[in-house]
Amino acid sequence: MHASEQENLVSVVIPCYNQGEYLRETVLSVLDSTYCPLEVIIVNDGSKDNSLQAAGALEEEFSEVKVIDQENGGVSKARNTGIEAANGSIILPLDGDDLISKDYIEAGVKVLKNDPEVKVVYSQGVKFDESGEKNWNLKPFSRHQLALDNMIFCSALFRKEDWLKAGKYSVEMRFMGREDWEFWIKMLKDGGEVVQLPFIGFYYRLTPNSKRKKTSSAAIKRERIAFLNSRHAAYFSRELNGPLRFRRSWSKPYNTMLKWLGIL
Repeated sequence: MHASEQENLVSVVIPCYNQGEYLRETVLSVLDSTYCPLEVIIVNDGSKDNSLQAAGALEEEFSEVKVIDQENGGVSKARNTGIEAANGSIILPLDGDDLISKDYIEAGVKVLKNDPEVKVVYSQGVKFDESGEKNWNLKPFSRHQLALDNMIFCSALFRKEDWLKAGKYSVEMRFMGREDWEFWIKMLKDGGEVVQLPFIGFYYRLTPNSKRKKTSSAAIKRERIAFLNSRHAAYFSRELNGPLRFRRSWSKPYNTMLKWLGIL
């Protein structure tokens, strides 16, 4: 592939774990994009349903689609596998049951091409299921707010080189959840602009067995916070005056009080 082709190619990486019933709709939403050239890399992450067959049928039907099959290793490993295989300079991760609008990629690429200071481009989003759509009120991005919670969904556009510099997605978070939050911290804690496009470009499917529900116990939250603090201590110290706490919104006032008392 010529360097100029690679420069313009966008690689959409779709990790898929037991999402066979939705996969075709997801891929078609990408192929319906106004942007070209695209490649779609589906990473079947050891699915136990018909995901691999559904992916294979899409690969046969569309020249843009490529399928990688691997043993189940979690979403971070699947995303990394797909991005490693990607030929494009710009990456868009997309889960195997979500959808994008046809103008999302084109608008996002334009921002990344026009401003090298911008590292991440996302859009407004909605949540949906069989009963309809729900508004998704994402908080505005700031490095301080990112220390407390994530406001950038996983399907944002970024450069492959920045994923590499950030150290890829953390496979150690496989059973902790919120891998995308930690990835944005890695990518953005030391600088880089973030742009949110002023339209709905992302559709997040609500399903009964979503991972967030499985990773919301107090024990898993504590494990996740300990991991984040171990990896990003300087960042939290800068933004929160000390470590991230279990009650995240209390982190800065609590740390500030402990410092004032000479305990921290």
